[in-house]
Amino acid sequence: MLLAIDVGNTQTVVGMFGAGPSEAPPSPDAGELLHHWRIATESERTADEYALLVTHLLDLKDLDIADTVTGVALSSGVPRVTAALRETFSRWYPVPVVVVEPGTRTGMPIMIDNPKEVGADRIANAVGAFDLYGGPAIVVDLGTATTFDAISARGEYLGGAIAPGVEIGLDALFERAAALRRVELVEAPRHLIGKSTVEALQSGAVYGCAAMVDGMCRRLEDELGPSTVVATGGLSELIGRVCTSVQHHEPWLTLHGLRLVFERNVVAR
Repeated sequence: MLLAIDVGNTQTVVGMFGAGPSEAPPSPDAGELLHHWRIATESERTADEYALLVTHLLDLKDLDIADTVTGVALSSGVPRVTAALRETFSRWYPVPVVVVEPGTRTGMPIMIDNPKEVGADRIANAVGAFDLYGGPAIVVDLGTATTFDAISARGEYLGGAIAPGVEIGLDALFERAAALRRVELVEAPRHLIGKSTVEALQSGAVYGCAAMVDGMCRRLEDELGPSTVVATGGLSELIGRVCTSVQHHEPWLTLHGLRLVFERNVVAR
């Protein structure tokens, strides 16, 4: 079974896929996301701590990592965590590990000035979106940052845009406006016109971000042409449902892309 790990600046998503085509006989669950977990990203964790953490996560599903995991696919935007996880699997669980980084076979041409600058999660998202929906496509990832990635009809990564995430914007607002207090973003407010400060903050955060997403997607389509818009990321369910441009919600899109990249680098050898 394949363990896919996407390390973000705020949260780390871990997924377990059924046996892939590199295993014989292939499992009937090949390629299926069987389990998933979401944990806080802690850059200070050591390789030993990550070994313990991953082992305990699998224990929750009565899985033994030594008998279950036959490969690891990793994308990370936090270099210290990348290094720690590399050490974790090299020391404790010697299985094939594919890290999305320059030189990794992704099957997708990167058509920007410096391909090394593109975040690994954005590449995995693009690979996953093109596999599911073809192109042209736009991936909106609503996480620590709000990112937009454009994929051509031929499956090329064309670039995109990066904006501050919803929670970053709220944190900055609370730090600079003494009279405003923190609010929870659990669901979209019932009305756009808030009747209290809390509702006004929630409306601005949720509907304001949705308006930005819709506006950006329209502008991207001016250059890209009519496109399939796919939303992913920790806040995609909350924000995506009030966007008019989002056609598909794929919360585990990055993990799906990681599985494909793993297969293109290990199975194809």
